[in-house]
Amino acid sequence: MTKPMPEKPTVDGLEDVWGPVWEQDGTYRFDRAAAGDRSNVYSIDTPPPTASGSLHIGHVFSYTHTDLKARYERMRGKHVFYPMGWDDNGLPTERRVQNYYGVRCDPQLPYDGTFVPPFEGGDGKSSKAADQVPVSRRNFIELCERLTVQDEQQFEHLFRTLGLSVDWTQSYRTIDDTSRASAQRAFLRNLERGEAYQADAPTLWDVTFRTAVAQAELEDKEMPGAYHGIAFHRTDGGDDVVIQTTRPELLPACVALVAHPDDERFQDLFGTTVRSPLFDVEVPVLAHHLAQKDKGAGIAMVCTFGDTTDVVWWRELQLPNRAIIGFDGRVRSDEPAWIESEGGKALYAEMAGKTVFSAKKVVVDALTESGDLVGDVKTINHPVKFFEKGDKPLEIVSTRQWYIVNGARDEQLKDTLRKRGEEIAFHPDFMRVRYDNWVGGLSGDWLISRQRFFGVPLPVWYPLDADGNPVYDQPIVPTEAQLPVDPASEPAPGHSEDQRGVPGGFQGELDVMDTWATSSLTPQLAGKWETDPELYGLVYPYDVRPQAQDIIRTWLFTTVLRSQLEADTVPWKHASISGFIVDPDRKKMSKSKGNVVTPLSILEQHGADAVRYWAASSKLGTDAAFDPQNPKQIKVGRRLAIKVLNAAKFVYGFPLPEGATSVTEPLDVDVLAELGTVIEQATAAFDAFDHARALEVTERFFWTFCDDYLELVKERAYGTATESTHETQASAVLALRAAIDALLRLLAPFLPFATEEVWAWTHETSVHRASWPTVAELPTQAEPTGLLAAVGQALIGIRGAKTAAKASQKTPVTRAVVAAPAETRALIERAAVDLAAVGRIENLSFTDGAELAVTEIELAEQQA
Repeated sequence: MTKPMPEKPTVDGLEDVWGPVWEQDGTYRFDRAAAGDRSNVYSIDTPPPTASGSLHIGHVFSYTHTDLKARYERMRGKHVFYPMGWDDNGLPTERRVQNYYGVRCDPQLPYDGTFVPPFEGGDGKSSKAADQVPVSRRNFIELCERLTVQDEQQFEHLFRTLGLSVDWTQSYRTIDDTSRASAQRAFLRNLERGEAYQADAPTLWDVTFRTAVAQAELEDKEMPGAYHGIAFHRTDGGDDVVIQTTRPELLPACVALVAHPDDERFQDLFGTTVRSPLFDVEVPVLAHHLAQKDKGAGIAMVCTFGDTTDVVWWRELQLPNRAIIGFDGRVRSDEPAWIESEGGKALYAEMAGKTVFSAKKVVVDALTESGDLVGDVKTINHPVKFFEKGDKPLEIVSTRQWYIVNGARDEQLKDTLRKRGEEIAFHPDFMRVRYDNWVGGLSGDWLISRQRFFGVPLPVWYPLDADGNPVYDQPIVPTEAQLPVDPASEPAPGHSEDQRGVPGGFQGELDVMDTWATSSLTPQLAGKWETDPELYGLVYPYDVRPQAQDIIRTWLFTTVLRSQLEADTVPWKHASISGFIVDPDRKKMSKSKGNVVTPLSILEQHGADAVRYWAASSKLGTDAAFDPQNPKQIKVGRRLAIKVLNAAKFVYGFPLPEGATSVTEPLDVDVLAELGTVIEQATAAFDAFDHARALEVTERFFWTFCDDYLELVKERAYGTATESTHETQASAVLALRAAIDALLRLLAPFLPFATEEVWAWTHETSVHRASWPTVAELPTQAEPTGLLAAVGQALIGIRGAKTAAKASQKTPVTRAVVAAPAETRALIERAAVDLAAVGRIENLSFTDGAELAVTEIELAEQQA
């Protein structure tokens, strides 16, 4: 049913008008029955935003890019599978719950069914654990569930306001029963195939959150430090060996000195031993190619563990593990067995229980007193590894963790993953190198276990031997039919709850999976893997994965990995990578930097179409600056949306002349020919994932259409132009209607609300279910001649002459002469009637000239 054309169209409030209509009509619903088979489907592996707080303007930016492609493919006749997930498990949610409710999780506490949090609505800033009320794990998870649901509702409201053409019936949560079962099923299959394993190994550890951190979650931060020269004493009595280190507090954890095998300075030292100062522990001097000749003293102290290079040396040189840093980031209190000297034991006792910073002072003071601190302490700034969400430098501790193979130690798998990357079309292509570099630089398998609470539990239990010790290499696992399970609260299969923790009984795994271990399965989660084979067959492998560039190493890579391990295929054909939003100072917007702009107020102030226009103006992979105080592009977008309403109202104001069947006039033919070129260019751009180019060519033509063509033909369309006939009037109206009909569909992905409003004035169904325009549907398929551009330039000249004479544009012209090169003149003469009508020219003539210009003009009231 068509909608009456309003007297004064407005873009304000269109979101509230059309959002409910689209939902009621199922405009964007995926119809699997109508789809038939996979060839008719366009499936999108939509990023599930983290439900921990509020969305920012960067989400609006990147999710609009996805929506543009979804709308285009739908209009091209595809049945678009466009789901939305919510990534609600993991550390960001836990932090938000802690701050929002003023609580912290203590797994040792019993569940309190009457618990009420001390407050709701914390400001989101970090708070000290001492000020937070401890609650049981179950109480804590209930609060996580409660808050994420609230956040997801706010997110959905914003996305609906933005006009995302998501099928909201295809939503999922990464912590719901189905997702937990899918993640656990995938893990159990990894385990069965030997792709998942557990090991005691050096682990990057965040001391604040007390959890292991994977390689993909690291970031380097420049931190102040200092090189300390420390003298090791040769066992054979030779000269001391001086090393330079930024971590003297790890001296009691030293296991070797290492230099490059080609470094001539240390050839006589290789194969000998030295003794550490203060602690008097004998350690070997070894050669390894990772030692840097030009760094520090050229010879390094290997400690367990100061950094990731220490881990490599420890593993490849088969050194002992003498770790002294505990899970809390402090020096462990138990006395190391390898320190035998009384002085060393006493000094270690002084260090025990201290933070690494306090322990460093103890060691440096002792070195100074003993004379083993050589030279001046040299201050530096150097990169230090942090958990991307953490506030303190990471430590490396020895823990038992679960891993999934990722090619770091398997060259065949690594090569396969490289080749899978080649099968994926990256948009833009230069983003591919990030994937390739990540695969090539992997240094360890994927650590997936986390010592957290709100996540997907690792579905394993361990039998306890007769002494009550867990037998880790004989895990008890559930059947797939029993999933999802929580080993922390459910007994192991074949056991009863009263056997928990009892010799001969079982122990449940308390760790949960890394959030990426679930998010890496978003194609499976959205497509209902194993639970709805028909749907899964229609959508998998997906057509596209849209995402941000900074998580290529995490989300994109791990999804490729899981797809390879489970299905021996790529998860999607294309990867579209959006750029970042930067502030006016060109700094990336992020919550941690405090420069994030929340988008709802921007949407309410300017309208969704205007905001979408701003987002669509940027190519994939390109960063965009945003100034909330002066959003110029958004204002341009709003002006465009308003113009669409007004131009369409103007066109539809011309009744179609009776018997109008064909476009005959040269100017009408040419405008449709130009439009045909625009359709071809916009179609090619969208096919190439270049929405910005599609918008550019469409918008440029639209303004030419409004500023030039509408002005040039309106008198003829009204039937009031000199020499106007029924046929010439019909030609103008047919061309106007054909052009606006095509332009509305070309602009529909960018301005869904304004175009839907206009479309409803003359059509029964949604513009977003209409077909994408084609050249073949236009009333004429002539080649462009340049007539519209030439006449438009002449019109500008006539208007300019009137302006120079300080006359109104409505002032009649007694005589005007337009000069132009012969070829251009021949073009303009074909539209002389229209040009004379719009310029109100009584006598229009043409002459030859070097360039197009109005050489003479005589106004009815004055001459110029």
